[in-house]
Amino acid sequence: MSLFDAFRFDGKRVLVVGGATGMGAAAADLALEAGADVVVMDYAKVSRTGVEAIRLDLAQKASIDAAVDECGGPVHALLACAGVADGTPGIERINFIGHRHLIDRMLGAGMLRRGAAIGFISSAAGLGWEKSFPELKELLETRDFDDAVAWVQKHDKANYFWMKQAVCAYVASEALAMLKRGIRINAICPGPTDTPLAQANKDVWLAFGADYRKEAGIETSTPKEQAYPLLFLCSDAAAGINGITLITDAGYMMSGITGSFPNATMMAKVLMGRT
Repeated sequence: MSLFDAFRFDGKRVLVVGGATGMGAAAADLALEAGADVVVMDYAKVSRTGVEAIRLDLAQKASIDAAVDECGGPVHALLACAGVADGTPGIERINFIGHRHLIDRMLGAGMLRRGAAIGFISSAAGLGWEKSFPELKELLETRDFDDAVAWVQKHDKANYFWMKQAVCAYVASEALAMLKRGIRINAICPGPTDTPLAQANKDVWLAFGADYRKEAGIETSTPKEQAYPLLFLCSDAAAGINGITLITDAGYMMSGITGSFPNATMMAKVLMGRT
């Protein structure tokens, strides 16, 4: 056994929620390469061979419960990758509430045990959640699936921005409780990444930061480039990392905050809640 084995997943079972396409599919591929047994849950058809595929509709509580029962345990790494864009019915369930219910069900069933890790894909839209935390805390404390949906609808928060903020706040607030169980939880906040979802919203999603990428001489991020840090955060090599939201945007936000790329300064301050 070598020191580098801490980065691998040999003998471990990795569940990728939303692993049919995009960053989730890249994460599933990477987990396989790293030696894991991989389970992919998705509403879309899973075409990847070598994985166990389970159909899942995160907008439906009964579908989540059935998928968890079908999966069984143990699960050593849970990658919460599923997400949809604004205008999609049930966005509050698909982007956050459904993921949380799935995690709660797995915890209750003893499927996530000591040594396990959870990794979310959030977004730059989720940065700056601290300023909204008093209100976000109400949602986080509304644990029941149906009650949480009702809370979101009552407060008119069923949108991409708010659900990604909820993901970041959830990751931070659950760090201690999870660690007491021997489980770590983290998230990545990708910059523009060339996925099917981003292509469907390319005039906004892929146009964001285009001037920065031109200045830096880089291309839009690939799904694989986001899968690497996501899987790392769930590996034993990241044992000391818990409760963080890692910005994986090739430096756009930090260049804006520091003024080294002035064109990004206002947007970075707004998104990070530093105005």
